[in-house]
Formats: sequence, structure tokens, C-alpha cells
Amino acid sequence: MDTRETTFQSLLSRHERALAKVVGLYCFHPEDRRDLAQEIRVQLWRAFPKYDERRPFSTWMYRIALNVAISHARRSRTSKAVHVPLDEATVTVSPPETDPRVAFLERFLESLDELHRALLILHLEGHSYAEIGEILGITETNVATKLSRLKQKIRQQNRNEENEDGNG
Repeated sequence: MDTRETTFQSLLSRHERALAKVVGLYCFHPEDRRDLAQEIRVQLWRAFPKYDERRPFSTWMYRIALNVAISHARRSRTSKAVHVPLDEATVTVSPPETDPRVAFLERFLESLDELHRALLILHLEGHSYAEIGEILGITETNVATKLSRLKQKIRQQNRNEENEDGNG
């Protein structure tokens, strides 16, 4: 392995959890997750010669990973064919018991488009508005505005669900 490849592997392994989060946000089936993770790794490797070491690797990686994941999600959505393996077609799986707040957040995330989903996840992971803007290619002001609107939407949807549960 040459020095460049060693450096790339080292950086990637340090950020493997972040990569897994991105993949998990955009793919729900294990096979699709493996495919997307591999596609992201390939694109990261192809772009690595252009990586500027003076900048954080995580920001650079997130930007590429999210772009690949969003493109992948759009391609998957436009594909009308649904493939359900025969051995999975008759299996019923009960969801594990989860904290209602976590379940609410998961439902909320699934309802968002790709950009807003990435925006919220990056915010929840503690990235600054500047980092989020750089990763997503939008201004800091735009990040603040979109997050403010998302927070309002979360509060409203939470109130709606609480009212439904209370009246149900």
C-alpha cells in the first residue's frame, strides 16, 4: 500500500461511524446499505487527490457522502420496481420497543427530503452552522433559517401527535 492509500484508509477508518450514519439515513435494507457504503467509499477514493489537508477531513467526507447518498436515494425513488425476496415476503417482524421520542424523531426524519434530513442530522451531531453550510453547499444564514423552520415543524408535528394520542 502506498502512502496516499494508507493515509486515506486511516482517515476513513476514523470516520467510519459517520459514514455508517449517512448510509443508515438513506438506506433501510442491509444489502442497499452495503451497496451505498461501497459507492461512497469509491467516490471518496476518486476525489481524494483533490482533498485539501488543511481542511477537516470530516467536512470533506460528509459533503461527498451526502451527495452520493442523495443521488442514490433519488435514483432508488425513481426506480418503480420493488424486489422482495421470496423468503422475506412471508416473514412478519415486530419492531423492537423504543423510546417514543426516538420513534417520533425517526418518523420525522423519514418524512423529510434528503437535504433537510442531512441538515437535521448534521445539527444533531453537533456540527456548527458554518460546517453544515460548507458540507451542504449553502450559506450559514440559510442553515439557520432552515433549522429554525425544521424546529417549528418538529414542535407542530409533536403537538399534533400528542393531540391525536390524547383524543385517540
